[in-house]
Amino acid sequence: MAEAGRIIFVHGASSSGKSTLARGIQAQIALPFWHISIDHLRDAGVLPTARFKSGEFDWKAARQPFFDGFHQSLAAYAGAGNNLVVEHILDTRGWLDDLVALFSPFDVFFVGVHCSLPLLIEREQARGDRPIGSAEQDFHTIHAGKSYDFEVQTDADADANVARVIAAWQGRTGPSVFARLAQGQRTARG
Repeated sequence: MAEAGRIIFVHGASSSGKSTLARGIQAQIALPFWHISIDHLRDAGVLPTARFKSGEFDWKAARQPFFDGFHQSLAAYAGAGNNLVVEHILDTRGWLDDLVALFSPFDVFFVGVHCSLPLLIEREQARGDRPIGSAEQDFHTIHAGKSYDFEVQTDADADANVARVIAAWQGRTGPSVFARLAQGQRTARG
């Protein structure tokens, strides 16, 4: 049986620089890591995006099963021995708890990605592939009540942030945020 994979979980607002950070980590870290995000699935044509946009299919009905499957696939990849750099936006109530439970067998390093609001708005407009206003909404909500193993400010140099995340991942001591949350879940279940 393969050794369980490690997970570096990159969380931040839409357009905050998660992809740049994740790609940099994958390119520089000493072990092989998969870089996985919802954007990869969307861009690969996994979803019938045009049919959702046209209204032929109901995205609201399909969204939860899609994300449930995505989350479970991450655990399956790591369970098979693959190291992952996951970029994600935890914008739905309960997702963090679900992922803590799914990822409890794995070493998870939780990275908070922060960016100033003016730069988020600028990046969102430049991208043109995000609903205008989603970055600002994320800015005000997604970090609320969350603790991280490490945090970066992406207004700063991207290469320096990559080096800082890798150094923090390599030099950490003690249980991770995910491990502490998983212990809390086990204690609550009694």
